[in-house]
Amino acid sequence: MIISSATINSGDTAWVAICTILVMLMTPGLAFFYGGMVQRKNATSTIMHSYMKLCVISIVWILWGYSIAFGSPVFFDILGNFDFIGFKNVSHSMPLDDMTVPHILFALFQGMFAVVAAAIITGSFAERVKLGPVLLFSSIWVTLVYAPVAHWFWGDGWIYDIFKPLDFAGGSVVHIYAAVAGLVSI
Repeated sequence: MIISSATINSGDTAWVAICTILVMLMTPGLAFFYGGMVQRKNATSTIMHSYMKLCVISIVWILWGYSIAFGSPVFFDILGNFDFIGFKNVSHSMPLDDMTVPHILFALFQGMFAVVAAAIITGSFAERVKLGPVLLFSSIWVTLVYAPVAHWFWGDGWIYDIFKPLDFAGGSVVHIYAAVAGLVSI
C-alpha cells in the first residue's frame, strides 16, 4: 500500500473515530461477560485478561502487527513488509491509498479489531490460565496468525488477490480464526 494525496473527509473521519471507540469498548464488554461466567474467586483475574490484552496487543500492533497486516505484500503475498514498523510512515494528516480518513485512524481502528480477536479467545480458557501465559500466547497469536490473516483478506494478500472476499465485520479474520484458536487452546 502506498501513501496517496487523497483528501481527508471530516465526516468519514468522525465516523471511523466513533467506530474505533465502539470496537475498543467491546473488550471491556467481553471482560465483564467472561467475568460473569466464572466463579467469584476467578472473576477479577478473568476480567484482567481482557484489559491487559487491550494494553499488550495495542503495543504489539503498533510495533510490528500493523506492518505485517497492512504493509506492501512480500513473500508470495503472505506477509506485509515492514514499512510501518513502529508506526513509521503512518501519518495523522495523510490517508492511505484512496481512503478518506487519516492513516493513523485506520491503523488504530484495525488495531482494536486485533485486540478484540485476542480477547475472544479468552473465553475458552477462562479460570484455567494465569495472566502471563495468556499475554504471551496472545502476542504470539496476533503476530503469527492474526496479522498475516488480516493481510491475506484486507491488506492485498493472496486471498484478496484471488477471491476478492467481502469481510466487512471481520467474520473471517476476527471471528473464525479466534474461534479456531479458542478451540485449539481448550
